Amino acid sequence: MLGVIGRRLLLAGPLMLIISLVVFVLGSLAPGTVAGAILGPTATADQIAELNAELGTDQPVLVQYWAWLQDALSGDLGTSRVSGRSVVEIISGRLPVTLSLTFGALLIVIVLGTSIGVLAAVRGGFIGRIAEVLAVFARGIPSFWLALIAALVFGVNLGWFPVSGYVPIAESPSAWALSLVLPVAVLGLGEAALVAIVTRAEMLAAMRSDYVRSLRANGYPWKRIVFKHIAKNAGGPVLTMVSLVFVGLLGGTILMEQIFAMPGLGAQMVSATTTHDLPVIQGLTVFYTAMVVLVFLFTDVAIAFLNPKVRSR
Repeated sequence: MLGVIGRRLLLAGPLMLIISLVVFVLGSLAPGTVAGAILGPTATADQIAELNAELGTDQPVLVQYWAWLQDALSGDLGTSRVSGRSVVEIISGRLPVTLSLTFGALLIVIVLGTSIGVLAAVRGGFIGRIAEVLAVFARGIPSFWLALIAALVFGVNLGWFPVSGYVPIAESPSAWALSLVLPVAVLGLGEAALVAIVTRAEMLAAMRSDYVRSLRANGYPWKRIVFKHIAKNAGGPVLTMVSLVFVGLLGGTILMEQIFAMPGLGAQMVSATTTHDLPVIQGLTVFYTAMVVLVFLFTDVAIAFLNPKVRSR
């Protein structure tokens, strides 16, 4: 198991370095400049050039990247060229919103997705077919369309939930929960359907294996076979899918934060992109990459616990 963790950690550094360099180069090649975005369309060329020199954006791309990398290695992700705030401060201030959305949706994915998948595989027949059809149908609904419909029906018409904004949990736990219901439900529904489909397929594959037939022939209780043997063998691929879904949920928060006007990291990324605020874009990219690496590391450890073959490597 230590070998699995060590390999992941060794790959994490070069991966984050390459991604940060690619993002920095692509950001510098984007049309327009941060000075032009700050000063507006009425600014003269001399004013833009002066502000670019003041911000250091007139330097070669690799020079700018090297300066940023030196600061990043010491824990300083830079300062926003638009707001003047520390990038670390921006991330820490908006992180609770994005984490609330992501982990709330992940809870729906795990509970609903695995439950429907197991039900569809174990029960079979009419109930299993209904569960399978519902999962495929939910997977095919575009999330942005579902978000707009949910906001219109449950927010505007019925008034059950707010359709915009975010309330910190420290301010009001009940208001915090209500502000998350619609975006979390929309974000988690489609991914839960995907996990349900994968769970059903893996459970069925395990149920058809020779060792399950042997256990049933020897009179083992069916429930014990399902939860102790079948679920354990199907757990590895399902865990891998859940980790991929988690990465997708992180990306999906960008859309949900835009639709429901929530001040999270995704909304900040969109804002930084439109204003060419490269330090913020770079800092958010490094943070997202670190999150993905940690998720896959956790997944590898969890799979190693489930699979002795992986644990012995």
